Amino acid sequence: MRVVVLGAGVVGLATAYMLSRDGHSVTVLEGEPAAGMATSRANGGQLSYSYVAPFAGPGVMGKVPGWLLDPEGPLRFRPDFTWGQASWLFGFLRACNAHTAARTTAALLRLAYLSRGLLHELVTREGLDFAFASSGKLVVFSDSVGFESAKRQMAAQAALGSEQDALSAAECLGLEPSLANIAHRLVGGIHTPSEDAGDCHLFCQGLERLLRGSNFDVRFHFNSRVTQLLTAGGRVVGAATREGVHEGDAFVLAFGNGARALAAPLGVNVPVQPLKGYSLTVPITGAAPSVSITDAAAKVVYARLGGSLRIAGMADVVGNDQRFDNRRLDTLLRQARAAFPQASHWRELQPWTGLRPATPTGLPLLGPTPRWPNLHLNLGQGALGFTLAMGSAAIIAELLAGRPAPILMDGLSA
Repeated sequence: MRVVVLGAGVVGLATAYMLSRDGHSVTVLEGEPAAGMATSRANGGQLSYSYVAPFAGPGVMGKVPGWLLDPEGPLRFRPDFTWGQASWLFGFLRACNAHTAARTTAALLRLAYLSRGLLHELVTREGLDFAFASSGKLVVFSDSVGFESAKRQMAAQAALGSEQDALSAAECLGLEPSLANIAHRLVGGIHTPSEDAGDCHLFCQGLERLLRGSNFDVRFHFNSRVTQLLTAGGRVVGAATREGVHEGDAFVLAFGNGARALAAPLGVNVPVQPLKGYSLTVPITGAAPSVSITDAAAKVVYARLGGSLRIAGMADVVGNDQRFDNRRLDTLLRQARAAFPQASHWRELQPWTGLRPATPTGLPLLGPTPRWPNLHLNLGQGALGFTLAMGSAAIIAELLAGRPAPILMDGLSA
């Protein structure tokens, strides 16, 4: 089958890989000049298979006012007075309850564990070099209320297959001595030994090189922005770009930002909102964490990627604004230097900002659209794009071939 994949971020490339392995002829269309240049460029670097609880949870609404009033808070909101943003926010508010959060967590865990197995298989099979490390993850807490809530979440996830441990503050320091500078505020942590880390951009580059090889029937078209999906006879028949129309038997929409506008003329609603995040990537010159760290109080993540430390955070609901906010960069730098002052000389920062496409519930949209059965969605993974990419791609490959999905699709279907 001829399949056209729209998007060459980590989700699109993983999709092209799984489809090509399944014997399809694949064309990848990407508006950027190279693979993994947008959302996949420099996000957190953590592969968090067991830490997937959605942002829309039962206790979130009580915290939002404080976050918004804090100039250094992890959340920022700027209304753009569009129906898309308003409907997304309404969906988010509806999802902020215990029942929906539990259902979402269970679905994301199934998808994440599928992804973990497939990523490990790919690493073994293809030998990609992307600073991959099975270093585990430690989420540290600075308040007892948050820590107790995390332990309850850990117990709930244990029934779904998660293997995690609750550690005291002293045990956190024993596991990761570089936390010494914030030891005075630690009350404990949740350790997940099975979590990984890796450089998503290097992963994308390696996967592109692999797919250009003779064993795969994949063609890439960069600087090729899709302007319209063409339909005839009840099917999508082509993707229009400046260079012409790319025809295919099936199409996979694998980029989130801009997907709503592209799908809307076909009567397909894509409830995705960009959540703007920031990161810094600094050279390691001293005592830096070996285990991936999430500071629950600051909502900042740290991941060692070879000789570099990736620091990432923030969730700004500001529409499609891709400009840097210098205040956010300054906040991220000060938080990182306060936590790990010896980790780097802090002069080379490699700042990044990107828009992470997220659904209101946090569940990605996977599979064929009801109106156009040969148009498949693979988007909405939000900040978990790297974590969920391989599993999402496997689902698309199975469904496109007419086979049953490899996991229960409750909540995940497009």
